[in-house]
Amino acid sequence: MEINETAIGELTTLRDLMRWAASRFAEAGIACGHGMANELDEAVYLVLHALYLPPDLDPAWFDARLTAAERTEALTLIARRIDERRPAAYLTHEAWFCGLPFYVDERVLVPRSPIAELIEAAFEPWIDPARVTRVLDVGTGSGCIGIACAYAFPGIEVDLVDISPEALEVAQINVERHDLKDRVHTVLSDGLSAIGDETYDIIVSNPPYVDAEDMSGLAPEFRCEPELGLAAGEEGLDVVVPLVEQAVAHLNPGGILVVEVGNSAAALERRLDGWPLTWVEFERGGGGVFLLTREQIETAMGHA
Repeated sequence: MEINETAIGELTTLRDLMRWAASRFAEAGIACGHGMANELDEAVYLVLHALYLPPDLDPAWFDARLTAAERTEALTLIARRIDERRPAAYLTHEAWFCGLPFYVDERVLVPRSPIAELIEAAFEPWIDPARVTRVLDVGTGSGCIGIACAYAFPGIEVDLVDISPEALEVAQINVERHDLKDRVHTVLSDGLSAIGDETYDIIVSNPPYVDAEDMSGLAPEFRCEPELGLAAGEEGLDVVVPLVEQAVAHLNPGGILVVEVGNSAAALERRLDGWPLTWVEFERGGGGVFLLTREQIETAMGHA
């Protein structure tokens, strides 16, 4: 990105720099699908990070004046976002989920699942939070979903499962960062194959679900993410359908399975025709998340 030094010199406050960055992001056509709603959100986040300020900084501080060194630091990060077309979280090695900070890098997807709303509500009304003792997070990546569950249900045990050893390295960083080593454990497993006879009250998953057509049209930012965490065959169901079929053996009575399938929801409806899939609605947007109880899976599989 070429920088007009005269124009840059006119950016005297945080607000000036944020607005300028948002305009440059829009001009460059960056993709904002990694937890940021738009170019302005990305600009605010990156400028605050560059200046070692918290993401929830009181806007009253936006009119604070910048030093030349601060302006240079922020501009370097802004230029990298445009030139490299990498998600902001990979540049800062930080993403937020359920109000919690997580370390991320190119070994894992950037956290952004609407399942966060369900966790914040302790999965009510579909399960009684008081009866939850164990949670399994399948395809955990950074560990954000499982770790957030450990916060939502104090005292419970959580297993974080992933097929990628590299992803589990990142998840372990976050387990230690949140001081949850006694309650949250990482397990290398292809789906549920390595968890033995363990059972859970909640199995939650944001697995690979991008179909072949969508994979072919991904923006550069999404191509920075590990393909293993995205691609799931022609219909996007190569991971989801086996997970549904296997989950019943690992759910306690009254337990629930919660899975995000995104744009592959219609394909799943066709594949599981007649199944009582509950599609969750979210106040903050997002969709493609279904819920099944153990008993519903048992009945559906018995009638298949």
